[in-house]
Amino acid sequence: MTQTMQAPAFTVQTPPYTLGSDDKVAQAMAYTNNALYWGEVVVKEMVRVSTWLRTNNAPDRVCMYNARILNTSGNGQAKPPHFTELYIATTQINIFHLIPPAKEPADYDATEPNRKMQPVSMLVSNFRIDGHLRLASSGSVGKFLEVVRENFTSIYDAQISCPNNPAFGVIPVPYVIVRQEVTVFGVP
Repeated sequence: MTQTMQAPAFTVQTPPYTLGSDDKVAQAMAYTNNALYWGEVVVKEMVRVSTWLRTNNAPDRVCMYNARILNTSGNGQAKPPHFTELYIATTQINIFHLIPPAKEPADYDATEPNRKMQPVSMLVSNFRIDGHLRLASSGSVGKFLEVVRENFTSIYDAQISCPNNPAFGVIPVPYVIVRQEVTVFGVP
């Protein structure tokens, strides 16, 4: 039986940021080679947080407020340390998504003809993701990886786990982006 990780709770009374009239706050998770970071990100209202790092508006560093860190290369800390502000170089982020149950509308037209959802398993550092790539009906994962040159690839209906640390459980997310150059793709 697989345990599901619960969304972390935030108990900070006063936010450490001031929102502009066109800003919003979202709770997000970022994964690097050895750690998982979660906290609040402030973005412009029109920005889709799920795809933010795929756009020209992506920052050089993601600022997370009320952030926590979980080391995933070992047994982890008993209590993840808290930071009011935490800055992570975008180039170090391998996986990024909203914290469930938050989600945004799909970034594709489900009625688009000649498309399929291809099951894939991915290994990204200490993490495993089982999910789906959206491909042309006649396409394959190999062809997709040959043709699509992008920093981050979209994965749908994902289950994220940390095989090195089973206590991590499984995080189900409807949409996640993975850094293509550090991801090993497998077809089940």
